[in-house]
Amino acid sequence: MSPTGVRKTRVLEMRSVRGTGGGPEKTILLGTAQSSRDRFDITVCYLRDLRDDIFAIDEWASQVGVPYIEVHERHSFDPRIWTALRTLVREREIDIVHAHDYKTNVVAWLLGKATNIVPLSTVHGWTGHSWRERKVYYPADKRVLARFPHLVAVSEEIRQELIRTGAKPDRVTTVLNGIDASRFSRRPDRRGTLRSELGLRADDLVIGAVGRLEPQKRFDLLIETFVPLAAARDNLKLVIVGDGSRREDLQRQVAFSERGGQILLLGHRTDVADLHNAFDLLVQSSEYEGTPNAVLEAMALETPIVATDVGGTSEIARHGLEALIVPAGDRVALGHAIDEALHNQSAAHTRALAARHRVETDLSFRARMARLESIYDQLMVARPLATST
Repeated sequence: MSPTGVRKTRVLEMRSVRGTGGGPEKTILLGTAQSSRDRFDITVCYLRDLRDDIFAIDEWASQVGVPYIEVHERHSFDPRIWTALRTLVREREIDIVHAHDYKTNVVAWLLGKATNIVPLSTVHGWTGHSWRERKVYYPADKRVLARFPHLVAVSEEIRQELIRTGAKPDRVTTVLNGIDASRFSRRPDRRGTLRSELGLRADDLVIGAVGRLEPQKRFDLLIETFVPLAAARDNLKLVIVGDGSRREDLQRQVAFSERGGQILLLGHRTDVADLHNAFDLLVQSSEYEGTPNAVLEAMALETPIVATDVGGTSEIARHGLEALIVPAGDRVALGHAIDEALHNQSAAHTRALAARHRVETDLSFRARMARLESIYDQLMVARPLATST
């Protein structure tokens, strides 16, 4: 019960992911931590494949301090999870099951048919690159999502795709990802120490890039763009932070590059926020995004930004105001924007300060959770209709 004696709305945030996760984990865990606990009782539930020996979401949830539970599966299609989830929904008297990926979307929809819960999904996008994901899972996911009583899209681009594939416009709300800016602050005093640790000089111009090393992030394009810029500036360095399936390909690309000595591949790091203190610029070169957490974090850390116009990027960091935005896949435009940001650092700094203000206001986690909680309230009011949809 809430302090007023009214029963709290009980939400199960549900997600299936392998390894250390990514941007959606920040949205789920940190968003839950910012929820209105006097009105909402939120439990975070992850489907954990027991074959995954690097799973780390449980540690992250513990650090954030949110209610967390796992449902274990022996393989990707383990039918035992169904009984476990139905039991969880019944014992915790869940009202809303809030899914976050194509697997939990199906599970949430089925739970809505089998129980009295209301299914909801936040759609982060369809970023996988395997044939099975592109040709089987994602088309099926969009058909299932079209049947949900409500959907949250993390960008207007995703909202339009959901409508195009059958969702009713009045059932899809765009809620941009947010960030808890209070957890991030730039530390100029860390700049020298970090650069020394990374083997960088005090007078180097350092471009940072952060993300999973997957095809859609186009780090290969960023490296191609960087090489001619580095040829004109011996003190220009590129630092790429992250791990993924393209790691060996990118390592080979760097090794054979004539400017490979100016490129660092750091792999997976848990101190990304601290590393920003060594960066002069953050570059996102992606060909697809939902609402990129890497850009949000750069905004909170006052790191100037150059990014591609994909997903919700230009909605959170507007061209000329908080960032320089260029078309995806355009190496020339990307190079010009990077050169402009490095050459006119005063203007870049002004944009960085504006970006910090934006994440403290419009894009704060508090603002995002207020929008999401409003949707929870709407679903509870319409619950008899939603469960029969």
